[in-house]
Amino acid sequence: MRIKVRVAIAATGLAFAASGHAKSLHHWDQASTITAGAVAALALGVPLIKSDEAGLAQAGLSIAGGTGTAFALKALVHERRPDGTDRHSFPSGHASFSFAAAASLENRYGWEVGLPAFALASFVGVARVEAKRHHWYDVAAGAAIGSASGFLLTHRADQPIDISAWGGAGGGGLALNARF
Repeated sequence: MRIKVRVAIAATGLAFAASGHAKSLHHWDQASTITAGAVAALALGVPLIKSDEAGLAQAGLSIAGGTGTAFALKALVHERRPDGTDRHSFPSGHASFSFAAAASLENRYGWEVGLPAFALASFVGVARVEAKRHHWYDVAAGAAIGSASGFLLTHRADQPIDISAWGGAGGGGLALNARF
């Protein structure tokens, strides 16, 4: 329980620090990048602190999966950014990255860790819109992609039975793991 309280306190402190930094409209972009990095650091740091190798691997896979999907879509969909700088607005990579990390924490360790992480990820989304780097729907799509990645690729740490899907060139199926 102590690790959950520490994570909640750290996440709250990071949110306040980032929001103070973001008061100037010119700093929303920087604040979103810093906060996205902080959420990912929590998603990878909590399993490291707990010596949870499976949790670390799942968080890394979730973040990579969500971010990779977002960047693949950016290459296919040529939505112009609100600031007009390029056509890589849809979906938001920052939102996908942050929400994948938050969903991984939520799914692995519970709401006490996940709720502060989702609050930080939400700040990232708001900051991306405020920085004029994304439309609201870019952020919503990035959040959905990241959340799906985190929830699909991360499993509860204390779950006695785990059912997961697998697939490859030769077929696919379900794997059942049980602890007795």
